[in-house]
Amino acid sequence: MLVVLLKREGYEATAVSSGTQALAELGQATYDVVISDIRMPELSGLELVDEIHRRGLPLTVVLMTAFGSVDVAIEAMKRGAYDYISKPFRPDEIVLVLKKAEERERLFRENASLREALEERRAQEKAGPAGIITSGSGRMDAVLKTVRKIAEYKTTVLINGESGTGKELVARAIHEQSPRASGPFVAVNCGAIPESLIESELFGHKKGAFTDAIRDKRGLFAEASGGTLFLDEIGELPLGLQVKLLRVLQEQVVRAVGGVEDEKVDVRVVAATVRDLAEEAKAGRFREDLYYRLNVILVVLPPLRERREDIPLLVEHFIRRTNVKLGTHVEGATPEALKRLIEYRWPGNVRELENTIERAMVLADGVRVDVEGLPDKLRETQDKIRQTLEAGELSIKKTTRIIEEELIRRALKQTNGNRTNASKLLEISHRALLYKLKDYGIHDL
Repeated sequence: MLVVLLKREGYEATAVSSGTQALAELGQATYDVVISDIRMPELSGLELVDEIHRRGLPLTVVLMTAFGSVDVAIEAMKRGAYDYISKPFRPDEIVLVLKKAEERERLFRENASLREALEERRAQEKAGPAGIITSGSGRMDAVLKTVRKIAEYKTTVLINGESGTGKELVARAIHEQSPRASGPFVAVNCGAIPESLIESELFGHKKGAFTDAIRDKRGLFAEASGGTLFLDEIGELPLGLQVKLLRVLQEQVVRAVGGVEDEKVDVRVVAATVRDLAEEAKAGRFREDLYYRLNVILVVLPPLRERREDIPLLVEHFIRRTNVKLGTHVEGATPEALKRLIEYRWPGNVRELENTIERAMVLADGVRVDVEGLPDKLRETQDKIRQTLEAGELSIKKTTRIIEEELIRRALKQTNGNRTNASKLLEISHRALLYKLKDYGIHDL
């Protein structure tokens, strides 16, 4: 009876006949709520609550019994049950309890999110808008100047930059400095959602629109109304959806999958991509009209190798933040370690630097990040140069060859042997790369 009732209310429900079977089921699948009788063979409802908490399962437990008493109710609550219902019960009692449990979980998630945001903010005391670190001069400061100019307008923004350069941080900076700052900031990676689901994610769906649509679902455009929607990897959006996105941008209305009416939304769209959308449009892989609609304001983020002056500040920032995250007490980096960090090319940009700092802090023996804690790739080239110099070699030509060969190997490794992409990373022509591969005797990695 409960399964029928719950499914009618839009829940997915599974029934088992004992507490032992319940534990077996909880070990195989993920659930949000357990509704259990108290008097059961093998394992009572109270014992089931104990075992759920012992296993650390994040579940809301509601207990039922025909032998209701205040004492049993109090004992159930002490053991961690969320609520208690006496049998016989009315169907609307069960539904009301579940709705209250959903609201409680939502508040818990919001509180956890706020706590995380507060800790993050404390760890970013010296950071700029949205935690962006910059030295006060250079290309990144020009980007922030542009952000300040465009933030107050609802104009669509396209952010272009390599992976790991901080495109989402810039989008957040635009949002935080805009009149929409009190509204939601919703981020979605268009390349991370299966093509069959992305329309429903963006625009929502109506109950029954497709097989698994067991209830109405609001889309991300509706969730972001009054704020900013960040569409990361916009170049991955299927052509069919590009038409619908263009309509939303032009008319500020969305229609849910399976719906018949439009819903008005008030959303500022900030999009980002690692691709050259102009070239993608010429090749027919991206709609030209959508490209021009997105590219009202273009913000180009410099790779980390072109803003090396920011690396010392970034290192300091990541050490401070990782200390909060891991409970470590690292005070900084040694001069030699910092030198290696500044000289490295950083193909993974700021994200790679952050991961490198965390790794080095975990491996640090003292209160400073040292060279020994850095990955081999940050030490290999410098060690080869040092060995060459210690051997008495002063030839710039020979030393340059060592560096050049090492960079080529790294570029090929990063691109899984793709020579065309490797030549782009190295900023040389494809023909020049082929010549150097032959000269150094390097085969595809």
